Amino acid sequence: MLAASEELLGVLDPRLMRLLRSPSTGEALRLDGGDLLSPAGERWRIDPSGVPLFAESALTAEAAAQQAHYARIMEIYLENLQYPHTREYGAAMDRALLEIAGEKPLGTVAEICSGQADAFALLGDRIDMGVGVDISLPMIRVARRRHPSSKFLFVQADATRLPLASGAFDHVVMLGGIHHVPDRAALFGQVHRLLRPGGRFLWREPVSDFFLWRLLRAAVYRLSPALDHETERPLLYGETVPVLEEAGLRLASWQTHGFAGFCLLMNSDVLVVNRLLRFVPGIGALARGFARVDALCLKAPGMRRAGTMVIGLALKDGL
Repeated sequence: MLAASEELLGVLDPRLMRLLRSPSTGEALRLDGGDLLSPAGERWRIDPSGVPLFAESALTAEAAAQQAHYARIMEIYLENLQYPHTREYGAAMDRALLEIAGEKPLGTVAEICSGQADAFALLGDRIDMGVGVDISLPMIRVARRRHPSSKFLFVQADATRLPLASGAFDHVVMLGGIHHVPDRAALFGQVHRLLRPGGRFLWREPVSDFFLWRLLRAAVYRLSPALDHETERPLLYGETVPVLEEAGLRLASWQTHGFAGFCLLMNSDVLVVNRLLRFVPGIGALARGFARVDALCLKAPGMRRAGTMVIGLALKDGL
């Protein structure tokens, strides 16, 4: 454990260490004998890879269920992201996210439910410092290997009990994490707490306002071993926005993306038959064509909120 502490001290930007807090008391932490220690005597181990392990003691039952779930599905999940059709369609989704994010520097960023830190990969050049948080230690280890820069820190923690300083972040980003957290009020309350006044919350999530996606997901979520219907719930506009507002976050943008092409090309981890598409000649070009057709479908009258995914932006008002 001492080696892990020395690695954190020697490689990380010291400002990142000052962003860590006790998830129960909010007190600042210090390194002590290879662990993190609070003034109240709370102690958290640091994984040999250099990842602080807050989830060992501060963990809800829902987060524990997701932790076990991702231990089972991580390999196929990561494999799905490498298929050519997934990459090509995913690039269209990334461009849509970048358009919402804008072109300004992002400052200090927390990526919650970060997985392998796709947001840091997409936005990294514009991030001053970043902390990635996920309940899955194997996924966090992947993220740390993928982002060795000293400006990124990765910790294992529950998204509703974040071990991060209040009012210290310019942006909070979640790409596919909100629907894994049943207690949205607690999650959005944490997002509000982390953000500075004027800070922004950016997300990309599955959404089921369109009746067809609600029907399909009701079946698929119960049938697919890659999904956990007891803890995962796609977003609904009427359910999500009031909880955001109650947490003190003001909705600035809600745009849906993806239609039939998304269902066909972006669910290889869920629908096994979709994995065969990687063998189709020219599948990359076909994926780009599907993305364009999906975008046209959502421009039709009455279809503005009919997409399979939502990219949203909310603001924490203040000076």
